[in-house]
Amino acid sequence: MTMRLSVHRTSWPMTAPFVITGHVFDSLEAVAVSLEADGAVGRGEGVPVYYLDETARQMLEQIEAVRADIEAGLTREALQELLPAGGARNAVDCALWDLEAKQKQSSIWALTGVTPKPRRTAYTLGIQKRPELMAEQAARASGYGLLKIKLDGVDPVERVAAVRKARPDAEIVIDANQGFSFDLLQSVLEPFAALGVAMVEQPLPRGADDALEGFKSPIPLCADESCLHRGELAAALPRYDMINIKLDKTGGLTEALALAHEARSAGKGLMVGNMLGTSLSMAPAFVVAQLCDFVDLDGPLNLKSDCAPSMIYCGGEVSAPQSHFWGCP
Repeated sequence: MTMRLSVHRTSWPMTAPFVITGHVFDSLEAVAVSLEADGAVGRGEGVPVYYLDETARQMLEQIEAVRADIEAGLTREALQELLPAGGARNAVDCALWDLEAKQKQSSIWALTGVTPKPRRTAYTLGIQKRPELMAEQAARASGYGLLKIKLDGVDPVERVAAVRKARPDAEIVIDANQGFSFDLLQSVLEPFAALGVAMVEQPLPRGADDALEGFKSPIPLCADESCLHRGELAAALPRYDMINIKLDKTGGLTEALALAHEARSAGKGLMVGNMLGTSLSMAPAFVVAQLCDFVDLDGPLNLKSDCAPSMIYCGGEVSAPQSHFWGCP
């Protein structure tokens, strides 16, 4: 089967600057891929993994470098060897899944054997200068029962306490994005537990989290930056209770599903997240969401506009992609 590849960079302005440890996002930079064969078109979107210094330009160059292989009829299995894990492979991998669904007049659910149902998604609160500003963010997100709080090393307990006061009803998870030291982590875990925090994501820097091996935390710890794909799972297993799976890290839905099954078999909890993205990124991640304990697919909610068609967000939940969108004929 030969295919025709179309690939281009896209830019999507944010509703407001989105601040996390060590980084500020003013816009979403992504790469969109379309694969056409026999009158069917499959689409995918990839977003740079910023902490690996990926850029949309580099992703575009990666895909263009293997254009001939793709257009000659590259399979998903061959793609795993041709491109490394990252945003570029994700865009192509998801386009191949979508193309297969369209060609077979089937659905991603039939292809993967996963049963879809609406899932509660986290709403993410970016870092603000003062705790009361984060509390205001939390109050405005009253429709979301799960809040994900971005933190760094500045006043973490005070910020969580302010959010908890504003939203006593919410389930709260924390994402430090590598911003804590081990000493700081140890000092905040008990106060976090008292505030009802359900999970702490990536407290320590990638490559510098060996102190977590054998550490007994009162709150589940989740690996994000410390576990990109199955090749890094073995190192993460003795350090973390959960694994956050992001398709731009794994390099697509194919590896994401494999990682989910392997991590679950090892007894770990699962979360699905995003590197920001339009609904075209959230749709394949929604497949993985069906296997997860926590779902964080709020990327489009941070954008001034979204792709069309788009995912449906209502009442704090995100629903399965609709007909004629990704993964659905």
